[in-house]
Amino acid sequence: MNKQTAVLNRYSQGAEQRQEDLCCPVDYDARLLSLLPDEIIEKDYGCGDPSRYVQEGDTVLDLGSGSGKICYMAAQLVGKEGRVIGVDMNDDMLALARKYAEEMAVKLGGHRVRFLKGRIQDLALDVEAMDAWLADNTVHNHADLQALEAWTAGQRNERPLIADDSVDLVISNCVLNLVDDAQKSSLVNEIFRVVKPGGRIAISDIVCDEVIPEHLKQDPELWSGCISGAFQEQEMLRLFNEAGFQSLAYDKWVNEPWRIVEGIEFRSVTLTAVKPVGREYIDQGHAVIYRGPYSYVRDDDGHEFPRGERMAVCERTFRFCTEGPCREDFIGIMPAAEKEPVNWCAPPNTRRPPSETKGGAHANTTPQSCC
Repeated sequence: MNKQTAVLNRYSQGAEQRQEDLCCPVDYDARLLSLLPDEIIEKDYGCGDPSRYVQEGDTVLDLGSGSGKICYMAAQLVGKEGRVIGVDMNDDMLALARKYAEEMAVKLGGHRVRFLKGRIQDLALDVEAMDAWLADNTVHNHADLQALEAWTAGQRNERPLIADDSVDLVISNCVLNLVDDAQKSSLVNEIFRVVKPGGRIAISDIVCDEVIPEHLKQDPELWSGCISGAFQEQEMLRLFNEAGFQSLAYDKWVNEPWRIVEGIEFRSVTLTAVKPVGREYIDQGHAVIYRGPYSYVRDDDGHEFPRGERMAVCERTFRFCTEGPCREDFIGIMPAAEKEPVNWCAPPNTRRPPSETKGGAHANTTPQSCC
């Protein structure tokens, strides 16, 4: 049995009967769980709670949505204007999640959740639509295969399952480790593709402290059990950074390993990050001051911010420092007078002379009495 067949079989079994060894202990919000059917809670498997990062009005995408538990929790947080999309490849899990769709719509006051069949490493391909196509167009030879490939290419381009730049928040709960190593880069790039500029990710998954040897990776039981396909700690950060995400952080890190196999520690983490707004670096005279407490910090674009210095930044970096997850760490200073935009990004350690920002509006400051 290959690894991917083992994954499908194991989670199909999990849709029928609870599999205790697929779970890490997680402290979920009891208020959100109280609305859910017992079966959804019982047959959900995960290692974290990415629903904690959902905001009102979000469009949320849950990768590997399983029984639908996190989706239905998120639906209570997004409010009437938000929506939640669950993507899963397992027919039995999809059936379980959809089984309660109408009941949950009544409880939520509207249909905010939908479940789609797809592979999380290929979020453009609607697998349910492909199944329907294959029912009418069986593949017997190379010509048939070419017809299938042409259909899937057209479907990805013209009717993608998840469109570019369409999601405010991508979440996942212990699923990315089930994707084959050769497809993990494609998986992360697909996540980047579908997130809106300025959008976020909150990925709860298993990481390991050492490189996993090949004989463990070839063990179907360990792979389907969310162990031998885990990201190595630095590898996970590297792949998401290379895809284009910024402000990466292990926001949650469980001290106690979930499993130890041949001396390798496997633990639950939640990775958060943001997709930058725009690609161009336009200088209009903005500056930021890093508050401290460290002597300096450096961002993922290579900008260095010494404590207390007015540093020259492009508009994109200015917005990221003053509106992003690190906004409490920076003071933003608008240019004193409008200047002609220049496509430019300051080299590291470029100061902005006070004369260029004197009198400019300040962002992220709290008015205080001088006396």
